[in-house]
Amino acid sequence: MAVVKLAPLRRRPPRLPGVSGVARLDRRTKNLVKRLRPGQIAIIDHIDLDGVAAEALLACRPAAVVNAAVSISGRYPNLGPEILVNAEVPLVDDVGVEVFDLLQEGEPIRLDGETLYSGEVPIAKGRRQTPESVAASMKQAREGLSVQLEAFAANTMEYLGRERELLLDGVGVPDIRTDLEGKQALVVVRGYHYREDLAVLRPYLREYRPVLLGVDGGADALLEAGYKPDIIVGDMDSVSDTALGCGAELVVHAFRDGRAPGLERVRQLGLPAVIFPAAGTSEDVAMLLADDSGASLIVAVGAHATLGEFLDKGRAGMASTFLTRLRVGSKLVDAKGVSRLYRSRISGFSLSLLIMATALTVLVAIKVSPLGQAYYPVVAAKWDSFVYWLQDLFT
Repeated sequence: MAVVKLAPLRRRPPRLPGVSGVARLDRRTKNLVKRLRPGQIAIIDHIDLDGVAAEALLACRPAAVVNAAVSISGRYPNLGPEILVNAEVPLVDDVGVEVFDLLQEGEPIRLDGETLYSGEVPIAKGRRQTPESVAASMKQAREGLSVQLEAFAANTMEYLGRERELLLDGVGVPDIRTDLEGKQALVVVRGYHYREDLAVLRPYLREYRPVLLGVDGGADALLEAGYKPDIIVGDMDSVSDTALGCGAELVVHAFRDGRAPGLERVRQLGLPAVIFPAAGTSEDVAMLLADDSGASLIVAVGAHATLGEFLDKGRAGMASTFLTRLRVGSKLVDAKGVSRLYRSRISGFSLSLLIMATALTVLVAIKVSPLGQAYYPVVAAKWDSFVYWLQDLFT
């Protein structure tokens, strides 16, 4: 009797604890999210992680986020860490900038607790954020909010003194070829809840057909929603080549001294552009441009609207946004939160009942009316043909 030898069973290596994934590194979060894919581990260097950056990271569905800096410094209550932690994305802070020298793009890594590993070798260690730690840090940050308010007020007065002619008289606003005179303008910033608000605004866009202004990445947001921007405004560092080449008029936001780092990229693509030198943010430039060009109404999507959002952005220049809103306030409508203000309460079941009731009413009307009785044999024959077609389809 022949003896059958069985091959030895291969044991799988034990699975290492923690979260594993490919490393994606960038000191600028807005650059990182362009190439971050689901299941990868994001390595960032973002002190006081703001809400917009956190939502952009969350949209990429990373396995974990490792921050070389502290996500909450205590200067003001920033919203980013809370967004990630509530979404159950592991967030480890303050691992040190050395992590960018110790790791390479695309390298397999593992996060176990507070320690980052390459294979079984520990690379860096930080502080794991939890809902409790975020809440405690936010409480301390709110206690020191008065200092930030004083700084914000000082920045506001400084900006007002520097940009008085632009804000009050529109001096320095360039001429553009896109006609906005008497038209409504939709300014889209890739900020808080911009996707949801754009979806809710579809009926408005169909009916009024406003001029579409995309602020940097807001141009890509419009393309993703199925719309082509008419004007793209910004320093051109977070907008895709696809958006730049879509045929929109380009307005490059430059420094007050005329330097425009984004202009070189536009020229390399062989595209014409208008330069708008101004302090503040590209969001402000877009609103001032629409206002000075004669827009009758400015609808803002994803823009900063509250003091908390101004501080959350973590930039002294956000004082300009406050003043710009005062400048265009008479014609500014903020679409922020429209998607959360109203949601349809008609359920699918109720809609089905309504359709069935309507169909039944039509059938009864055909049955009892003289004209309906004349057409009844034709309708019945068409219905029989449809039923036979369905039977043939499934047999």
